[in-house]
Amino acid sequence: MVGALLLIGSDLIARTALPITVPVGVVTAVIGGPFLVYLLVRANLK
Repeated sequence: MVGALLLIGSDLIARTALPITVPVGVVTAVIGGPFLVYLLVRANLK
């Protein structure tokens, strides 16, 4: 469910919020990459 929402949100940002056309995968990577790093760091601290 979260993955689908991330993809829909990324598509919305890629189509409307940015002044140039950007592939959805780029927006998804920009949002999902730092979140993945956060999850990895949090898992290693416990």
